[in-house]
Amino acid sequence: MTVDLRTTYLGLELRSPLVASPSPLTGELTSALALVEAGAAALVLPSLFEEEILHEEIELNRSLEAGSEAFAEALDYFPAIEEVAFAGDRYLEHLRRVKAAAGVPVVASLNAATLGGWVRYARLMQDAGADALELNLYHLAADPDRSAVDMEARDLALIAAVREAVTIPLAVKLSPFYSALASFARSAVGAGADGLVLFNRFYQPDLDLESLDVVARLELSQPAELRLPMRWIAILRPQLGPGVALAATSGIHVGTDVVKALMVGADVVMTTSAVLRHGPDRLRAIEEELVAWLGEHEYESVDQLRGSATQAAVEDPSAFERANYLRTLRSWSTSRDLARTGRR
Repeated sequence: MTVDLRTTYLGLELRSPLVASPSPLTGELTSALALVEAGAAALVLPSLFEEEILHEEIELNRSLEAGSEAFAEALDYFPAIEEVAFAGDRYLEHLRRVKAAAGVPVVASLNAATLGGWVRYARLMQDAGADALELNLYHLAADPDRSAVDMEARDLALIAAVREAVTIPLAVKLSPFYSALASFARSAVGAGADGLVLFNRFYQPDLDLESLDVVARLELSQPAELRLPMRWIAILRPQLGPGVALAATSGIHVGTDVVKALMVGADVVMTTSAVLRHGPDRLRAIEEELVAWLGEHEYESVDQLRGSATQAAVEDPSAFERANYLRTLRSWSTSRDLARTGRR
């Protein structure tokens, strides 16, 4: 039996629900094309961080002005520089090259620090050929003088400003840490988001006990991490309706992970850790596992499967909320008691 894997995400027609999420692999042309060859139906490029651009500009100006505080004529020693390729320029060039060669939709990703930065680079990404734009909302609510209302209002203003600046589809990659996530998700859509990516996976700092420095530690995702986006997609899908695109990211490692995400209402799944561990060909294996499961269970398409286990569709809707918590605690107690008595 032939299984139809076609899906739609942000209004874009895709050959399957498998999307390569931001990673070093989508940040290089050769590896990005390898992902497409292995089955990626769309590519999301790594985020452009406004801080990178500002840092390069500051460092260049500092180098050019070195010594001028003592010798004003030192500035005359340097030739005129008409054009310098900063991080933003390199990003846009990479976007153009991938778009020209990939043959699948290419989504640009932006993480800016200022409202002006969001709007400016969103427009530049659209002009460079991006099929859609993903806003990566990443910040810590570490200022005690800023309330949750203040932080959420800032994010909604960013979404609205970018929506007004571009015409391409707009997705917003959310954190799971909003105080009232369902309400904020609906507000984000009201501010102009065409879709939501659940969730932004934050990397936590660590300490080097020898140097006593704060250091970065990259930990790839594990399959269990799918449960958080799966739960919230199941809750949000009936609330937001079919017109809002939902993408599941984190914990997609095998074909059955894709099945679960689709069942709770995801339009696409995004994977990075699996292909970083095993290479781009892991995408092909995930697709084969997905097709095998669908065929074995007599599904003719992913559309037929999608949304069959949302909170509105399951027999016990409370299983996605507090009942799930209680059941999990009791299951641990039961399994421990059985182990003590030697029974399985």
